Amino acid sequence: QEQLVESGGGSVQAGGSLRLSCAFSGSRYNRQETYCMGWFRQVPDKMREGVAAVDRDGTPSYADSVKGRFTISKDNVNNILYLQMDSLKPEDTAMYYCASGLLGGSPLAGEYKYWGQGTQVTVSS
Repeated sequence: QEQLVESGGGSVQAGGSLRLSCAFSGSRYNRQETYCMGWFRQVPDKMREGVAAVDRDGTPSYADSVKGRFTISKDNVNNILYLQMDSLKPEDTAMYYCASGLLGGSPLAGEYKYWGQGTQVTVSS
């Protein structure tokens, strides 16, 4: 059973930084298969938004709204997906989710099979 567990969210003032972590486990990861993973965010009454993703070759992609401020990385030894968020803005406030198991579409906008429970990020002005 694949499992994704996010951590690292919290409250920060505008201009600050946070690093989100997503610990993932399951047989497919233990087999060292290549796979896409991504970070998504959602605020109430709005659609979920792709923030950053890494494809099967390890190539990252970012939403325009976070380019130059966020960095996605994956530790394949310890099975952790990171999202380094710098220069945070109030509009970055959202619940952040990590996902794995791309079912179709691009890594940043496609549908994923496995999701974590989310971690809240709140940025105050």
